Amino acid sequence: MDALQQEILEMGARARQAALALGNLTREEKDAILHSMADALLAREAEIVEANALDLAAAEANGLSAAMIDRLRLDGKRIAAIADGIRQVADLPDPVGETLDDWTRPNGMRIVKKRVPIGVIGIIYESRPNVTSDAAVLCFKSGNATILRGGKEAIHSNGAIADALDTGGRKVGMPEGAIQLIRTTDRSTVQHLAQMDQYLDLIIPRGGKGLIETVVSLARMPVIKHYDGICHTYVDKAADLEMAKAIVINAKTQKPSVCNALETLLVHRDVADAFYADAGRALLDQGVTLRGDAAMREVLSGEKVEEATEDDWVTEYLDLILAVKTVISVDEAIDHINTYGSRHSDCVVTEDAGTAERFLNQVDSAAVFWNTSTRFSDGEEFGFGAEIGISTDKLHARGPMALPELTSYKYLISGDGQIK
Repeated sequence: MDALQQEILEMGARARQAALALGNLTREEKDAILHSMADALLAREAEIVEANALDLAAAEANGLSAAMIDRLRLDGKRIAAIADGIRQVADLPDPVGETLDDWTRPNGMRIVKKRVPIGVIGIIYESRPNVTSDAAVLCFKSGNATILRGGKEAIHSNGAIADALDTGGRKVGMPEGAIQLIRTTDRSTVQHLAQMDQYLDLIIPRGGKGLIETVVSLARMPVIKHYDGICHTYVDKAADLEMAKAIVINAKTQKPSVCNALETLLVHRDVADAFYADAGRALLDQGVTLRGDAAMREVLSGEKVEEATEDDWVTEYLDLILAVKTVISVDEAIDHINTYGSRHSDCVVTEDAGTAERFLNQVDSAAVFWNTSTRFSDGEEFGFGAEIGISTDKLHARGPMALPELTSYKYLISGDGQIK
């Protein structure tokens, strides 16, 4: 065993002890610790900005894109927003200890099903330093110890944020080891973390498909993952076309680089000509590159519309590019989504309640929308307050993951001498 693997194992052992202590904290104690973390972040603003400057300089030297550099950047306003996010988590209801069910058997034995923390959660993520705080505080509020492994792009920023959280939290009683950050970018740490099933109960990778596939192939414990966000909107023959245009433009252009942005547009042939002539040109005016089938290209023959290929149906562009297909029915739309989609978020636009019900029930995705942009597929928009990510799995969490999804449950059985 090398020194780095030994270090990761020692972190796991500390996290396990911290998790046992966290399970005994009251909501009031946890919330006080979270508020102290927020205070510490603000108090250490200068140190965090100084550390962030090192990451920004390295990013520029390595030729990272302007968008990536902006995601890395921290200033007083963004640090204040991170601190505010911590306070918002403190204000959320504590899921730990919630009674999920309670019943008494014929023999008088009482069984209570209660929500409990998962234990120790490993989170592997890329780029954005705010994830260090988001992930740590959500896990902490739900009673879990956390081991964080961020990307090399934000190594200094992540360390400064983690130090502030640890200092602020331990000042008012946070158990040692509750929040730990792996301080090296050595790739072997991913393998060591993913195979540490004696201490880690769950691992959550947040990042590109390559990272997620690596973690899944290595992990000895359950993995909650989010693969591609290949999101669809189907414009039905009974759609309000003005509403449909607004939804499609919002879902594609409001923030194209996120997982709940629209990637494939499906349009019923009965309204295709009118919709392509209006909404298609509007999308082009917004700078969207359209990759369409023959029906769309015929309507927009005077425009620069590329021909869609089979690969376009399975591509998450995360850019101002949109694949477009004409379908003959809601059934064809459903079949296309279930064949090519990523089980993330999909939408139907229609005034026909029966068609909507068919779509909502038969599309096999974590979130299915009716007359609403897929951009609302988000924990905060759902009223959860915050999220750890969006799961495209079915077990044990699906869709936006908030505090309840960071818990498990156990059965508490009591009796008065019953024997079998």
